[in-house]
Amino acid sequence: MYARVTLLEIDTIRVPTDAALEVFRSEVLPTVRDQPGYRGILVLSTIEGNGVLVSFWSSPEAAEAGGTSGFYPEVLDRYVTMFRSPPGRERYEVRLAEFPVSSST
Repeated sequence: MYARVTLLEIDTIRVPTDAALEVFRSEVLPTVRDQPGYRGILVLSTIEGNGVLVSFWSSPEAAEAGGTSGFYPEVLDRYVTMFRSPPGRERYEVRLAEFPVSSST
């Protein structure tokens, strides 16, 4: 499995962090889910508007495809006013993944 990591800063003067997350959830995430090789995503944020998106992909090609197909630049162009500066992005191989299982008692 491979991960694509995007570091970003939301311009919280223009848009609150919760509003930016709702835009991502309702407008961007459905199209991300349709990308070949998509396996899941984690969205992390701070109150100051710093964020990390970690998306998971089946192959290095799938992890890179959004950038080469034009999908990623189109999304950035559409929402450019939400960011303080352009997001950074890197690709990694997932070497270990463990997510705790919640127990209901």
